[in-house]
Amino acid sequence: MEPLVDIVIEDDRWQAFGLETLAEPAVRAAFAELGLPEAGFTLCLMGCNDARILELNGDFRGKAKPTNVLSWPSEERGADAGEVPDLPDPGAADDPESLGDIAISYDTCAREAAEAGKPMADHVTHLIVHGLLHLLGYDHIRAVDGDLMESTEVRILARLGLSDPY
Repeated sequence: MEPLVDIVIEDDRWQAFGLETLAEPAVRAAFAELGLPEAGFTLCLMGCNDARILELNGDFRGKAKPTNVLSWPSEERGADAGEVPDLPDPGAADDPESLGDIAISYDTCAREAAEAGKPMADHVTHLIVHGLLHLLGYDHIRAVDGDLMESTEVRILARLGLSDPY
């Protein structure tokens, strides 16, 4: 089966950590929970560091600080308050639908996992799922949408045997 996730490593610590081994199962679990087929979609996940994500956060969100994960959906897929976003249709096997791009910072992930006393792999898996849901139109700007996004994340993580991160 073709990989769903194109991995771009900008910080070698992600290679040693095994970002790719976490990404595929996380995305596949999310697709299963949402009823999306595994074939016909692709996305890009970039593993970077705080310096790079700081630059991206400044450029795209106007925020002068690093963050754990950023996402850039290929299309606007938002929904009305509290509604599940319209999910995309898959592309052809030789021309999959691009969902967009996600960037994740090693430094911030490692720090947050240590502060929360949880395995970094669990935290990174959660953030991959979180970023993917943003690509699919979920957000947490309004409280009702945040509740929907969090409950969806919890169900996806449960499929992977991970506990509620909230």
